[in-house]
Amino acid sequence: MTASHPYRDVAIAAVANSRQARRLEGSDSLSITLDAALSVLDTAGIDVADIDGVAGRHGTSLAYLLGIGPVWDPRLSGGVDAVLMVAAAVAAGAATAVLLADGEAGIYTDREAVAPWTRPGNEFVAPFGMFTAAEFALIARRHMERHGTTVDQMAHVAATIRNNGSVNPEAIYYGRGPFTPADIRSSRPIAEPFNLLDCATTSEGATALLITTADRAADLRCPPVYILGGGIDHFGPSYQHPPSWDLTGNTDVPNGYVGRRAARQAFATAGIGPEGVDGCEFYDPFSFELIRQFEAFGFCADGEGGEYVTSGVIEPSGRHPVTTDGGTMSFSHPGGLTQMLQRVVRGVEQIQGRASGVQLSDPEVVMCTCGGSGALFNDVVLLGKTRP
Repeated sequence: MTASHPYRDVAIAAVANSRQARRLEGSDSLSITLDAALSVLDTAGIDVADIDGVAGRHGTSLAYLLGIGPVWDPRLSGGVDAVLMVAAAVAAGAATAVLLADGEAGIYTDREAVAPWTRPGNEFVAPFGMFTAAEFALIARRHMERHGTTVDQMAHVAATIRNNGSVNPEAIYYGRGPFTPADIRSSRPIAEPFNLLDCATTSEGATALLITTADRAADLRCPPVYILGGGIDHFGPSYQHPPSWDLTGNTDVPNGYVGRRAARQAFATAGIGPEGVDGCEFYDPFSFELIRQFEAFGFCADGEGGEYVTSGVIEPSGRHPVTTDGGTMSFSHPGGLTQMLQRVVRGVEQIQGRASGVQLSDPEVVMCTCGGSGALFNDVVLLGKTRP
């Protein structure tokens, strides 16, 4: 790679999480975000006065509480896409050290109903019961009809991810395993073909990242992690329209494989392909999404994802271990962008050798994603140990 690489002069210097729990009594979204922000500054060993950018839903509030204004603040509300946008801003010189943080607590109070961020609020989906699980289930069912994908294959994915969380002391499902595919299949139905344990959980917590220049990151406490490439794919607003598998726009890639264009862009920028990836921190709202992503990103051919995930490759000792912290199924699933930033946080920790629970053996490249076909988007970033 050459000096023309778009993220050559950018690095993720540190990441940190607040405590994650079903409920964080006494905390609200801002207070828990502040906890994560202070933690990442301490982890990096950087003075708060050196921060000249903030990002996330609570960015301006963080700037005020930390007393660091004026700062660059793009008012971002995404996950992987926020990381890529902050990195681009640092590369362009708009800021030199950006605190990207988000958290959520005290929002999900009606425990007898689905979480607020899964409830439909649009006249074209709400009357038909098109809540989040049903939207993702439609995509899964279409794939099952086309390619013969089975509930056993999905259950294998869910069991693998939940077992990763079961050995992670920071996960809310810590110690709850081991899970077998039979355990997944025997949990109560939610939206066919998904049972309860095929689905993400709900919880509270916060996370934070420090994205800065490569030169500054080299002088901080943690080994810098570099952005090798990335891509952003969206078909439209999430959870406002039925997620048709065949939805297309100016591309031959249907919504069923959203993320394919983003992955191709990421791999082209990084100068590698799927074979160069050591870890797959894939977003896991539902078990089928892992099968779909492996196909969309080119790890296997279309229709072969079910057999691929059951071949041994996604286990911690496999060629492409997946969602090593337990993901949204087992680690934590707050609302907002926290849940999506976690995949990048875990990728950074894997490369730095600081992952709790499952730590991969010296990974050089980790692929991180967020979103899914039921939400009409899928974003991708490749993280690496070596500066591009």
